[in-house]
Amino acid sequence: MQDPSDSTETAEPEENGRSDSETAPTVLAEVLPGVAVVCGEVPAELKPGLIDFGLVPAADRKQISTVLASIGNTATVAGNLGSTLAGMQGLYRISEATQALLRAGGTLAVKDGANLGAVFLSGRIAGQARFIPVTTVSAAQTAAALGPALAMVALQMQLSEITGLVRTNIALTSHVLTTIRNEQWAELTGLVAAVERTVDQAREIESVPASLWDTVAGSEAALRKQLDLYRLNVRGHLGQIDQPDTRRHREYLRTNAEAIVFDAHALLSSVKAWTAYQALRAGRARVAGREDADEARLVDVVARDTRTELDSALAETTSLVASLTRELRILAELPGRDTLAQSLPGKRRDAKAARQTSARLLEAIEPLADALRPPAPPLEAPGVLCAPASLEPEPYLRVLRWFLEDGETLRVLGFPEQVDALGPISAILGGAKDKLAAAMDKAAARTLVAVTDRRVIVAKANAFLEQGEIRQVVPTDQVRYVRAATTQDRSARLAIDLITRDESIRWLFRADIDHTQVDALAAVLAESMTIPDAERDALQRRRSAAIEAGEK
Repeated sequence: MQDPSDSTETAEPEENGRSDSETAPTVLAEVLPGVAVVCGEVPAELKPGLIDFGLVPAADRKQISTVLASIGNTATVAGNLGSTLAGMQGLYRISEATQALLRAGGTLAVKDGANLGAVFLSGRIAGQARFIPVTTVSAAQTAAALGPALAMVALQMQLSEITGLVRTNIALTSHVLTTIRNEQWAELTGLVAAVERTVDQAREIESVPASLWDTVAGSEAALRKQLDLYRLNVRGHLGQIDQPDTRRHREYLRTNAEAIVFDAHALLSSVKAWTAYQALRAGRARVAGREDADEARLVDVVARDTRTELDSALAETTSLVASLTRELRILAELPGRDTLAQSLPGKRRDAKAARQTSARLLEAIEPLADALRPPAPPLEAPGVLCAPASLEPEPYLRVLRWFLEDGETLRVLGFPEQVDALGPISAILGGAKDKLAAAMDKAAARTLVAVTDRRVIVAKANAFLEQGEIRQVVPTDQVRYVRAATTQDRSARLAIDLITRDESIRWLFRADIDHTQVDALAAVLAESMTIPDAERDALQRRRSAAIEAGEK
């Protein structure tokens, strides 16, 4: 069974002068959202992404082929594509990028009633393909004729999806966790092997007869037990790391890293076995459904419920693996990571052993993390950089990369001095006198300020590089007022006052930092200035209450 490939996308074709008579056309017939049947010639470059029909019964394949051929011979889709559509080669998962393009109104060239596009692989054109959304060409006919058969296709795609993820991480347990939970792992792998063996036999005969189904029919309770066990374990980990105390959150990740890796992999393995079992169950119902309408309807129910189970488990695993992988990646980037040796798993307390443990865990889990959620690209210095000329931002950017959320954009990076105790707001807004300025200088420390399109991240620069610690996060919707000014003391430094919903912050910038960059930082922050009506109304009510109290 091949892994699905999202690197194949359908886009606008380039005219190359070739006629259809030179090569048999490749047709992608979309039979389910994001799932296509591949017909005709398959370019060699695309074959690694082709998924075989697996547990889809031979009778269902013939039925799908017949319906596709009849659609290909209609006036709507001309050009004698019927014979091409009858020659089904396998299944293909249409990439998210292509689906998004089509949903957004992107159009492909049309020829013979089918959308014609160039198929790209690794940045180059691999071949031409016709794209036919079957569900829109003949929705009523498709629903009536192919409903249960397409439910089997959906189950096969689900099984392929989870199989690919487990294969990505297959060396994990033997390499990292040879002494942990051996008994639990043996029980799970025994069930997985039994179901996989039955799946292989069903694929070979292209059906699920009663005698084959009976070999696994009694495994449902044991499979459910394994699935529930590891889902509870994963949810327990998520509950521990989903807490506002960042220090405790990170300490839990480091202390329980090996258990998290094991439970994540075990959950995926149990989900794979459960999905395969349900596919076999549906395959058996599909065979019986030729004579029993209720059995036929059961296939749709099984496909729907299995999709729900799979999506939920993948979401939880993705969240957990992403949190652990981010922590391990941060540890790998920290120049001062030796100080974290005490926090890593086990009794290996020296720095060298700590680094080796972290690196081994990261090596084991990174492929799975990348498959579940592709990593963000390396950060580049933003257009606004408020830093002395001698400061090198690259070490900070390497660590900051793993703190940003999906789709979050870094807009500003600054290195001011932040005063821990700001004093009265009047002093902040009116300018500090020399005596207060001297106290500020004494209390100030180099700070990292990263402004994104969602929030303001504040950290002590040294602690950020040595331990990856974030001091404060201010969502941009909590910014109330921003003021840029020059301090009224002998240093004449630039200052930015940030008034948030809950506090007041002052940053002081050295005189050798480019003033235009500091002004740009203030301008980016000012874009978020707002006072919600609810807060304004609350302040006005307090004023009215004070007046009423005075009159009484």
